[in-house]
Amino acid sequence: MKIERVTLRRISLPLVAPFRTSLGIEYERSALVVRVTTPDAEGWGECVAGADASYSSEYVEGAEDVLRRHLVPPLLSAESVTAHTLAPLLAAVKGHRMAKSALEMAVLDAELRSYGMSFAAGLGAVADRVPSGVSVGIMDSVPELIDAVAGYLAQGYRRIKLKIEPGWDLGPVRAVRERFGDDLLLQVDANAAYTRADVRHLARLDDFDLLLIEQPLDEEDLLGHAALARSLRTPICLDESVVSARSAADAIALGACHIINVKPGRVGGYLEARRIHDVCAASGIPVWCGGMLETGLGRAGNAALAALPNFTLPGDISASDRYYDTDITEPFVLRDGHLAVPTGPGLGVAPIPAVLAEVTTAVSELRRG
Repeated sequence: MKIERVTLRRISLPLVAPFRTSLGIEYERSALVVRVTTPDAEGWGECVAGADASYSSEYVEGAEDVLRRHLVPPLLSAESVTAHTLAPLLAAVKGHRMAKSALEMAVLDAELRSYGMSFAAGLGAVADRVPSGVSVGIMDSVPELIDAVAGYLAQGYRRIKLKIEPGWDLGPVRAVRERFGDDLLLQVDANAAYTRADVRHLARLDDFDLLLIEQPLDEEDLLGHAALARSLRTPICLDESVVSARSAADAIALGACHIINVKPGRVGGYLEARRIHDVCAASGIPVWCGGMLETGLGRAGNAALAALPNFTLPGDISASDRYYDTDITEPFVLRDGHLAVPTGPGLGVAPIPAVLAEVTTAVSELRRG
């Protein structure tokens, strides 16, 4: 394809409720939406970088800057581009995986739309719907947490993930397990809030028969995670530590994890996410698809990815109304604990023009020549 135009659009969507993790509190989703235009199709991408650099070194303003100055110009100069040739084209720019992922997503969407092929078919999906879990943030009190979990279970969510941090871990987890019983699929996510000194404390989570504990230690501490994996019965899941298929293979070889959370934005795109899926499948390591407060664009891509065969655990692909009163696409709706995988060309969804215009805070456009 020849890319004629790339549009970068900043949007701001208020969350239906504040979302608190060990990294901080979010009240709105400040996102960057990318549109690429070719002679035959247009494609949409979403950058998952946050408003600040608390989750990773990337943040939305930095992602916009590197796209405008370093990533989009070579794309517009190339005579022909596909999603598979994009990574080599941008290899001179180190890092910036979230920005690259947004651009790859838009190119892949346009490419597949031109073929009349869905994201799911292009990635190799084997299911037409995926089980939906929900991530529950840190609350002000345990009763508030219990009420929130009860509400999500009443809606039909298949798995509950509790955000934890020192001082908000054993008590809340115990309360949820006791209130909702042993049949509840329950896991926790620390967002790297603990250290190697917390091994004995974290081992007390073994009493609650959790599916996993996600990213308990610093993202660079693979050896610490390997030692923790030997000390706990609860399976260790890595998130921030895995940024590529190579890092996934290294983590598995070190025994640093039993499960991996795959987030396309974190690893540089859907094609690398599929490689991680394949590496894990070959090693007998199950994967699941994490969430980054995506709009319907990212939610569509993630649903397609989660329909691959080694995504055997419910992901954080919740319904649109978990986070937003109004999504920028037609909303994803929970039915029988699942979300449908879009079947239309490309992502199978596109922004609703009037809604996109309403939430847009800034637009810039780069053209060929």
